[in-house]
Order: sequence, then C-alpha cells, then structure tokens
Amino acid sequence: MTDSDSSPVSGETKTNSSLRREVTKDDLPLHCPMDGDTLWNAHPRVYLPIEDNGEELCPYCGTVYVLVDKN
Repeated sequence: MTDSDSSPVSGETKTNSSLRREVTKDDLPLHCPMDGDTLWNAHPRVYLPIEDNGEELCPYCGTVYVLVDKN
C-alpha cells in the first residue's frame, strides 16, 4: 500500500477488504487479526479502540469491526 491512500499496490491482495465482523465486550481488548484467525497470511497484530464509537476499521486489512453490545 502507499502512504497517501488505502488502495493496494499493483499485485497486492487485500485479504479482508469487504469483511465486516460483529464483536462483543468479551472480545475486548479488540485486536486484528483476532484469536482463531488464520495466521499464515496475516498482518501484524494491531489493537483497535472500538469502545469509544462502537465501530473501528483495521488499517491493515480493511476489516470493519462493530461492537454489538456497546452499552
């Protein structure tokens, strides 16, 4: 990927670009990839601060996480 945008570099594959995952408070602290995900082609683990607004985007793979029990 380039620094200026989120479009893939020629030949690069975005593995989760259209993935939307619902998570619960039991999944906190939230990180991507999550436990149980296939790791052979995963990006580095990144922690996502979903508690503030209930939705968070992974900057590596584009997965959107939605906190279903925000209250």
